[in-house]
Amino acid sequence: MESSAQWLPAPPSQVAGPFAPPYGPGLPPEPEPELKLEPEAESGQRSWVRRKLGAAGAALAALLAKLKLLLLVLPKLKLLITFGSMLVSVVAYSLLFGWNFAVALVLLIFVHEMGHVIALRREGIRASAPTFIPFLGAVITSRSLGDNALAEARVGLAGPILGSVGSVVALLVYGATGSEFWRAVAFFGFYLNLFNLIPVSPLDGGRAMAAMAPWMWFVGFAVLAAVGVIFRAPLVLVILIIGGLDSRRRWRLRREGGPEQEAYYRVSTRGRLAVAAVYIGLAALLVVGLHATYVYRGL
Repeated sequence: MESSAQWLPAPPSQVAGPFAPPYGPGLPPEPEPELKLEPEAESGQRSWVRRKLGAAGAALAALLAKLKLLLLVLPKLKLLITFGSMLVSVVAYSLLFGWNFAVALVLLIFVHEMGHVIALRREGIRASAPTFIPFLGAVITSRSLGDNALAEARVGLAGPILGSVGSVVALLVYGATGSEFWRAVAFFGFYLNLFNLIPVSPLDGGRAMAAMAPWMWFVGFAVLAAVGVIFRAPLVLVILIIGGLDSRRRWRLRREGGPEQEAYYRVSTRGRLAVAAVYIGLAALLVVGLHATYVYRGL
């Protein structure tokens, strides 16, 4: 007869299995085994991270390449803006004067504006290439017009000086060819540069007056108003509005600006005389040029 102990369950210390306590009852339980990733899982996780980092690196490299390309192309874009605005102005002026005269007119304006650009760079100031605005001329941009009123006068007068040289070239071509076309180009060039010498800001004459006598801005405003009435030029009204507001702003800033403004407008007597000589002499030569190229058409 078999013993009954064979039919009783084994004590807990003898329970078979992977989690059975090996040392019997009363001993601390064995800590749970650590779960480790299989080599295949670790490799997959690293591959996923590498893919993400690789994609981010590729995107960053593409962005840097585009920025570098933009920096390389930016100067060319500025030139495209200049030549594009020149083309638009040629088309606009051709509606009134024809293609030949429109091209000559835009070139005269370009030469005038490059006088300002050259003078600004001589003062150590970066200046943009001209941007043309149909029927209003062209503009350049810079952080300032110089460190003081004398530098501003030099920058302002440089435009009419170089522009007058361009007009004289047209006059010489007229003398060599006898073509009335070049006579008309020279006349308009002299007129354009003389108009810019009206002593009101922001015209070039107003820049010169900053070093000579700022109170002349108000005289120039009256002269410009008279020109608008006599020649019935609506565009002069735009310049009057801009000039009036700018002159008033600058006059108030000069009176209330304190030591900084006093230093800006402090010009030696020698400097004032030099600006006056260039301004008056240039205006006189332009009047002579107008007289030499003027053609009376009658009624």
